[in-house]
Amino acid sequence: MLGKELRALRERNGLTAEHVSVELGFSRVKLSRVETGDIPLPKLADLERLMDRYGVEDPDDRDALLHMQRGSLSREPFTSYRNLLPSGLPLYLGLERDATRIRGHENRVVHGLLQTPAYAEALALSAKVVEERTTEFVETGVRLRMERKQLLTQPDGPEVHIVLTENTLRTVIGSPEVMRAQYAEIVRLCEADTVEVQIIPDDLPTYRASWNFTILDFTDLGSVVQSDSAMATTMWSKPGDVGFYQRQFDAMVKAAPGPAQTPGFLRDLEESLWT
Repeated sequence: MLGKELRALRERNGLTAEHVSVELGFSRVKLSRVETGDIPLPKLADLERLMDRYGVEDPDDRDALLHMQRGSLSREPFTSYRNLLPSGLPLYLGLERDATRIRGHENRVVHGLLQTPAYAEALALSAKVVEERTTEFVETGVRLRMERKQLLTQPDGPEVHIVLTENTLRTVIGSPEVMRAQYAEIVRLCEADTVEVQIIPDDLPTYRASWNFTILDFTDLGSVVQSDSAMATTMWSKPGDVGFYQRQFDAMVKAAPGPAQTPGFLRDLEESLWT
């Protein structure tokens, strides 16, 4: 409903989506997706700028559009997966979708945004007995992970920087064949200008965070940090908390071999393990 109204207002003013996106500094793709209803418009400031540009001055008209915006945000993303998600994760997915930069660290398994379908499935199946997951549950969870991964290939997608420990890549998930394909996928993703992956070698005497976490950065909002457990996803937004995780990430980035060395590291690791 909101997207339809915004498009009508734009056209009533004789403006093209390209003109509005350039004038207000919006992503052309994002504006089009908002108008078609594919995604909500989460930032109140963005809606206010659009209303100002389209000449919406009547308080009742502005209130109506604000009400539509709140309604669109109440329909969280990935609602078809709601029963699968730990507490807090639906909110995180909405934030992840709108982030301009994603920085993550994993010390147990490959970061979710880098996983292949086979790796994600094998990882979920390995916990099936403990968590009493059905096959349908596993398959749906893998589809969700692959949908999230589409962020990496979107034209206006975020910058992504992931730090892994070598141990995560030595831990066999599924089979050697699954791991080889996972290595190849990381190499493929690293070819994108917006994706960087660094690996901390096991024999490098340096700092390693003891937990996984992801930092989300936004254009007009403060950063948010997410870390999850088996039962819940926890998020922090206070500057002091965010700064604590940023310092950890920066320390690991500084110590680890640069992203350009990752493809060679993975090829050497595969050769040492399975040839």
